Amino acid sequence: MVEMSPEIIAILMFGGLLVGVLLGYPLAIVIGGIGMFAGVVFLGPMVFKMFPLRIIGLMSDYILLAVPLFIFMGTMMEISGTAERLFGALYLWLGGLRGGLAIATVLMGTILAACVGIIAASTIMMGLIALPSMLQRKYKKDLACGSVCAGGTLGILIPPSVMLVFYGPMSSLSVGKLMMGAFVPGLLLSTLYISYIAIRCLIRPEDGPPMPLEERAVPLLKKMGILLGGLVPPVFIVLAVLGSIFFGVAAPTEAAALGALAATILALAYRRLNWQTLTRSMLQTLRITCMAFLICWGATMFTGTFLRVGGGEVVTNLVLAMPGGKWGAFGVIMFIIFILGMFIDWMGILFVMVPIVTPIGTVLGFDPIWFALMVCVNLQMSFMTPPFAYAIFFLKGITKPEWEVTTGHIIRGVLPFVALIIVGLVLCAVFPQIILWLPGVMIK
Repeated sequence: MVEMSPEIIAILMFGGLLVGVLLGYPLAIVIGGIGMFAGVVFLGPMVFKMFPLRIIGLMSDYILLAVPLFIFMGTMMEISGTAERLFGALYLWLGGLRGGLAIATVLMGTILAACVGIIAASTIMMGLIALPSMLQRKYKKDLACGSVCAGGTLGILIPPSVMLVFYGPMSSLSVGKLMMGAFVPGLLLSTLYISYIAIRCLIRPEDGPPMPLEERAVPLLKKMGILLGGLVPPVFIVLAVLGSIFFGVAAPTEAAALGALAATILALAYRRLNWQTLTRSMLQTLRITCMAFLICWGATMFTGTFLRVGGGEVVTNLVLAMPGGKWGAFGVIMFIIFILGMFIDWMGILFVMVPIVTPIGTVLGFDPIWFALMVCVNLQMSFMTPPFAYAIFFLKGITKPEWEVTTGHIIRGVLPFVALIIVGLVLCAVFPQIILWLPGVMIK
């Protein structure tokens, strides 16, 4: 074993993590490799007993069964055609407003967030459905792209969220309470997004012109039917999952199974379910689940070594020494997570940082549910902050040359929405009941 101070080991481990990610290596290999190498060098052969015990302890947590079930539910919702029907309904009702199609895009993302919850699927789906319509109506490209990215990434926060399913076991918190606590902040961000679009297009009508009257000249009864047809299926899924959790009918794992069944029935009702689509959904579920758990295993080795060599105490002492009392320390934690979000996938940040910062939140005296969800709201920015910004690259990947949409358009479009997430964080800090109210009224 090599003797070295915890401060130097902490710098080497986090430095190696950032270098490995920036060089383009898979996150699971980088995190696991650094954890294993540092463990062998600084702790010796004991790591070969410590790592299996930590991994087995994590994987035996019953709540993690909800992960593949929620992913399967999202993939089935994707193939059911619900998004097209929903956008068609919102298109008719909101298209006559200035910025109406961008508002409809964010609303669609908000509703689908409670059904899909997979950033890649929701962003790509919304980009293919909503972006061409906005560009055809001469919407400003940055506004159109920003609304797609902002609306498409709400699924990682608004429950049911895979992020919250992982967060609960790592922090010994109730996943049900985390999901209830995330619901209002998610709606708050959606409201901020919609308000920004409406105000911008009120000041600058050319950024989001209304649809021509002839395109929305549909009888009221027909419009009502289209709206109900677009809204009822996702509401059915939301009630099946979140309603069963809120009223204490089912735990998150059982609610995930209920949601997967409801999404499958919906795909069957829309005649989109066949052997080919079922196979594709199962394979996609398998791929995403395996990727998530590989990162989980690697991060378990990383944090196991990091905490064992005293890195957790180094970070705790550093944060607590910051000026400004507990809010100064809290601000430092939020800033660190924000910066990491520019370079590392949210799963890596979650698995590495949660075991380190959760005890700090307890020492600072913050409510654990509030503290956890502030971290999750912060991570919402990681999808839209370059250079490592999933939503930007997903959207750019599906744009067609004739749309003439550049990466610059997308980056300029998401920056105001990143600023709005910061506003949302401040509001949740000033008014903690935004997060704590709904978990407080849950039926025990």
